[in-house]
Amino acid sequence: MYQIVAVEPLERYRVRIRFSDGIEGEIDLSSLVGKGVFVIWNDPEEFAKVFIDPESHTLAWPSGIDLCPETLYRDVMAQNPAFKKAR
Repeated sequence: MYQIVAVEPLERYRVRIRFSDGIEGEIDLSSLVGKGVFVIWNDPEEFAKVFIDPESHTLAWPSGIDLCPETLYRDVMAQNPAFKKAR
């Protein structure tokens, strides 16, 4: 199970996250803005309210939005050149 232990909201709907195994990176979530439940992110201040859900250990927002930690982990690992070479 992938657990996020740190999150920092960044400009342009990006977040920097760190997982419990030390893997960390930036994720661009801008493609979700304005779609379905993500319409609330049209207000950047709402996006900046991101936190780590204490039960699921993933990214969440007060509006009830949360994201799959496995998908976020995969996205961070895809950016890691060392991981790409090992595959």
